[in-house]
Amino acid sequence: MKRRALTLGLTLVGATVAYLLAWPVPVRPLSWRAPPNPGYVGPHAVNARLASATRLPLPAGYDGPEDVAVDRDGTIYASTHQGAILRFDPAGGPPDVLADTGGCPLGLAVDGEGQVIVADGCRGLLAISPGGDVALLTDSADGVPIGFADDVEVAPDGTLWFTDASTRFSPAVFGGTLAASKLDMVEHGGNGRLLRHDPVRRRTTVIAAGLDFPNGVAIAPDGAFVLVAETGAYRLLIHHLIGPRAGTTEPFTGPLPGFPDNVETGRDGRFWVGLVSPRSAALDALDAWPFLRRVILRLPERLRPKERAYGHLLAFDAQGRVVADLQAPNGEFAFVTGAAETPDGLWITSLKEPALGRLPAAAIAASRPASDLAP
Repeated sequence: MKRRALTLGLTLVGATVAYLLAWPVPVRPLSWRAPPNPGYVGPHAVNARLASATRLPLPAGYDGPEDVAVDRDGTIYASTHQGAILRFDPAGGPPDVLADTGGCPLGLAVDGEGQVIVADGCRGLLAISPGGDVALLTDSADGVPIGFADDVEVAPDGTLWFTDASTRFSPAVFGGTLAASKLDMVEHGGNGRLLRHDPVRRRTTVIAAGLDFPNGVAIAPDGAFVLVAETGAYRLLIHHLIGPRAGTTEPFTGPLPGFPDNVETGRDGRFWVGLVSPRSAALDALDAWPFLRRVILRLPERLRPKERAYGHLLAFDAQGRVVADLQAPNGEFAFVTGAAETPDGLWITSLKEPALGRLPAAAIAASRPASDLAP
């Protein structure tokens, strides 16, 4: 009996080891060097400025307002995890559903014709008319399908700049936006692209490739440059549109203490960036160990590194200096993806919350970091 039990035990151990070493996973991780984590010191010193945000609950059954866009009349549009685009009347009252994309709506923008432009992670780049009609603008760029349209912005000349976070891991195939994003960042294979769509010629071109999960995108008010959140590298990139460096892409600021998500052009020269979660020490420690990152994916979900419920919203100026830092260390409003700034204050978005966050303009003036220095 003891010998049988021992044999069974060794068999189970052998099967477990074989599973952890050889079970197929969809990623092909590459070795890389994670940049130093600046931590929550200096301009990112722990504070509770975001903890006082009020909450505007979404209708029952909706959550994950990934992004918001505000039109010239003050109407607010929010994407949701359920695929609906909600419309909030500035005069108040409950929101209604403008449209359902039938996919995974993420980044939003409003163009000059009043259409809501949607970066849909499952479908590509969409346009929604004021009446709620959904049209596909593009689902490929330079002959390569768009796998994970993530954020979008309208340039002063009407062209659309947007990100394809991963050409390999589409949310439509790999279990949704969060699951697909984790796979891409574990692989760290430079699968992302910055794209430009000309709505007149109906042409989509690749502006920059080889990026590690490019996420949020924002355009300078004067059209001089485009900012991109490179989530997988904990930094922001700048793509120059005018001047001697026009056409080049380079680091703008970072490394950051968390995963940057959306980037939004604010007021008075500010650019708002949401850090959806603090960095994972376990993930960083495996940067040079591709094989072990594959083993991580073979573990049960409950044993894998988890994102922390920590709220963090930053603002940078055009030189990359931190000009506002708002945090909710205890997760009062967590998994922050970004914020849209209006004259009255901030509309704050989240990957998982069933509400929008709201901070008045006075809170922005009081949110300058103690250090007043960029990292």
